Amino acid sequence: MKSSTDLRVSWLLALACVLAAPAAFAAEDNDAARDEYERKVNELAWIKGPTSVPVGNNAKLTVPEGYVFLDAANTAKFDELNENFGSGKEVMIGPADHGWAAYLEFDDGGYVKDNEKIDADALLKTLQENTEASNEERQKRGWTALHIKGWAVPPAYNQATKRLEWATTLQSSGGTGVNFFTKVLGRRGHTSVVMATAPSRLGEAESALNTVLDGYTFNAGESYAEWKPGDKVAEYGLAALVLGGAAAIATKKGLWAVIVGFLVKGWKLVAIAVAAVGASLRKLFGKKNA
Repeated sequence: MKSSTDLRVSWLLALACVLAAPAAFAAEDNDAARDEYERKVNELAWIKGPTSVPVGNNAKLTVPEGYVFLDAANTAKFDELNENFGSGKEVMIGPADHGWAAYLEFDDGGYVKDNEKIDADALLKTLQENTEASNEERQKRGWTALHIKGWAVPPAYNQATKRLEWATTLQSSGGTGVNFFTKVLGRRGHTSVVMATAPSRLGEAESALNTVLDGYTFNAGESYAEWKPGDKVAEYGLAALVLGGAAAIATKKGLWAVIVGFLVKGWKLVAIAVAAVGASLRKLFGKKNA
């Protein structure tokens, strides 16, 4: 998904962690392709903060001032523009002038028990092996292969916030980027959050994302603390969440299609034609945010 470091213009421009630009941008002088990409990005229905938006049917998110948000339909369009697989249910939020974007989606797989220890080394090995196997699906689309180089942030669970967090460093022919993952546990499942950014921006982006997630709340009756006996309990624990939850269970059952499906849509890269989109996006987000 991306790479670049000129963070002076706008949010999308600042998402310069371009691991892989769309195939149409392969030639640096392909101005027509960049213009078309810019046009399609600008046509998306961007929602500017400050405001509050529903996320699925069981939560809401506060979009702070200086941030922008895309609903599920527009996030799906943005995914396609940037060679990301999506579920059609994700929503996206990011700052209008910083280098990251975060995708949120609720998984109703059930209440996840949080009393499990995590073996980071074993999880990394499994992630690397499965991701290499999933590259065949990316190549069918003519997209670049992805490789996990290691943990940027090892997996850790926060009992206070009920969030499981980790980050992986991704490598492709276009460069290096980072995906930062958060699993927010709820009564009936968990919300998956994946943030795409550049390695040099990870610390700042992680801090900003955690602040944004403080404004993400489950509706009354849907929080982790409100679980009741008789509610559905997930088949997996914290360690399996790192491997994809249901996809991790599928590994044991040999359901390779489920595994590949998770892995090809689990990573996020954002390709930005830096020279092409700057001026137009300044107009889109307003001079104050530029």
